[in-house]
Amino acid sequence: MSERIGIVGVGRMGANMARRLNDQHFTVTAISDVNAEAAKSLADELGSTYYEKLSHVTKNADVIITVVTDDKSMKGIFHGTGSLLARAHGKLFINCATVSPSTHVKVEEWANKHEAQTLEACMASSITQAREGTLYLMCGGKQEAFDRAKPILDALSVTNKYIGDTGSAAKLKALVNMVMNINTAGLAEGLGLADAMGLDLTTVREVFSQTGANSRVLETDGEDMVIKDHECYFSADHAAKDSGIALKLGEGEDLKLPLAKAAWKQYEKMKELGLGELDKSGVAELTFKGRTLYS
Repeated sequence: MSERIGIVGVGRMGANMARRLNDQHFTVTAISDVNAEAAKSLADELGSTYYEKLSHVTKNADVIITVVTDDKSMKGIFHGTGSLLARAHGKLFINCATVSPSTHVKVEEWANKHEAQTLEACMASSITQAREGTLYLMCGGKQEAFDRAKPILDALSVTNKYIGDTGSAAKLKALVNMVMNINTAGLAEGLGLADAMGLDLTTVREVFSQTGANSRVLETDGEDMVIKDHECYFSADHAAKDSGIALKLGEGEDLKLPLAKAAWKQYEKMKELGLGELDKSGVAELTFKGRTLYS
């Protein structure tokens, strides 16, 4: 791969994507993050270079992957003096954060003024998949941007599905996470009630898996809810944010989404209780007797 790659945002997802690309013999030339210590450490590990200034990342890369936390952070790295769009002519920005569709559209508008390309590559996977190159990516933007990014996307994913124009992939990702969050909160209530009634939870989970109560989150979160293992792969903070994005999209369409709102309230409650950094499976702490709300 001849194009140099920069990565902005090297938390657990971004860092493992960088490691995967390095393993696949891509040239990762630039690393940046608000956590300078973590970014410097990763740069040393990969034989790359840490840059404090975003404009220096763009200067020293042809394709820049961004993995930031929210709309504010996304707008911050692309807008104003010294942003990623300094010296951005001809560069491609692959933006992987789960942010509002309107933010992706705004970033594309800003990039167009600098004759740069953008692509949203929304991730429906977690940390392990980022490291192994088995992400599921939903992509939105210009077809030519997708085509240019495809060699990189192929190295990071088992599927990179082109959804349509900018904003379309972010809309779909919001729906994915909305349904996932509803399912997670529902599973926590089901297991919490089963526990309160004295049912054997191993049997309950087995029966759930063979009936209409089955779900992907039963596989990923069911046991963790029972044994109270909430090591973070997808935080309650992020669950609240993403459900909030979906609710705003619903408002824009004059749709009521009562289940999505109820799930959002559960994750907001976790944040209020100081549990926002737990994995989303930690929502079980609100539903099992003898735990956070019942202790």
